[in-house]
Amino acid sequence: MSTVFDTTGLERCIHCGLCLEACPTYQITHLETESPRGRLHLMGAIADGRIDVRASDATVVHLDRCLACRACEAVCPSGVPYGRLIEETRAGIAQARGTTPLGRVLLWSVSRPWLLRAMAALLSVSDRTGLRRLVRRFLSPGLRRLDALAPPVGRPAYRPVRVASPRSSVALVLGCVMRASYGDVHTATARVLAHLGTEVIDTPGQTCCGALHAHAGDKAEAVRLAKQNIAAFERAEVVLVNAAGCGAHLKSYAHLLEDRPNWAERASGLASRVRDVSEYLAATSADEDFGELPIRVTYQDPCHLAHAQGIRAQPRALLSRVRGLELVEMADADVCCGSAGYYNLAQPEYADRLLEPKIDAILATRPNAVVTANPGCMLQIAAGLRTRGRTDVPVLHVVEVLDRALLAR
Repeated sequence: MSTVFDTTGLERCIHCGLCLEACPTYQITHLETESPRGRLHLMGAIADGRIDVRASDATVVHLDRCLACRACEAVCPSGVPYGRLIEETRAGIAQARGTTPLGRVLLWSVSRPWLLRAMAALLSVSDRTGLRRLVRRFLSPGLRRLDALAPPVGRPAYRPVRVASPRSSVALVLGCVMRASYGDVHTATARVLAHLGTEVIDTPGQTCCGALHAHAGDKAEAVRLAKQNIAAFERAEVVLVNAAGCGAHLKSYAHLLEDRPNWAERASGLASRVRDVSEYLAATSADEDFGELPIRVTYQDPCHLAHAQGIRAQPRALLSRVRGLELVEMADADVCCGSAGYYNLAQPEYADRLLEPKIDAILATRPNAVVTANPGCMLQIAAGLRTRGRTDVPVLHVVEVLDRALLAR
């Protein structure tokens, strides 16, 4: 029985194999079925009915092990839209087999910011009372892992920054995990923008971008969330994002809604106005001096910033404009850390095998801090550093570094 999904672009693969060396899971296993080329073959076989995913657990496992990091896209000479194809395939598989219980719970949770805020508050209380430490002893391995990867508690919520005479304005995507756990990164973003005379306008109707839902195959919910965001950001001239995964997904809204006549044009319009914060700052701040911060850092490229959006130079350029900051490049900075949405929970073995060399590469640079630009990377790398006993090395967002340098003036 065939599984129906859009395979447009699959035919572009010329089987050259250049994607193999770029694929993190292939580098772990050296199995063709764990490579982009092998997975593309499986996608084609599913689409034309040669493989029935209802009966082939092995095929689904090989596709589930894909990080959707899109490193293969960056090196593909034929322009195979691998990220879109893996999402379409997973949507077809989810329709045929349903979603895992873990997936259903996580996806339901992240699209409800109020629930994430409530969970963060509960974790904060349990931390202060010592209850979390006590309960941790009785958790199953899976729940202990979830606890270890939980977002930091006690960080301040987002506080808007007003600009007396703004020269420009932007809308800021607050997201789900970022809103609940990294509100202070949003505040830092607003302060850096205010320094440049840019004000962040309120966008009350926005919600979760839907990236995790699209990656996991829950296309219907991804579409619902996209429509809500399109309506919310309709009048914003610039839609700014400080989470790489959210930015990449928002820029793909045009494809997500291309077959919906009442939404396709609106989705395309929004996608064209989305900018990553480093992309925007690098383009609008000219040679702005961001102050001084004597610190030695290394930078981790988020997959959906480097591979999906092609943004690599801009974060580094911004860091170079902080006096006293020393940027030391780590080995394989653009190789996935193993976070990949909730991959680190769904595929813990593979996630750990990717995280270990990442932490080795980070520590080899002897940094005072690690800098990146995506909440998943921040959570994953922080967990890896804690495991090594290196809580003295904080994980910072690019805008946090700029904000600290400006505040130190």
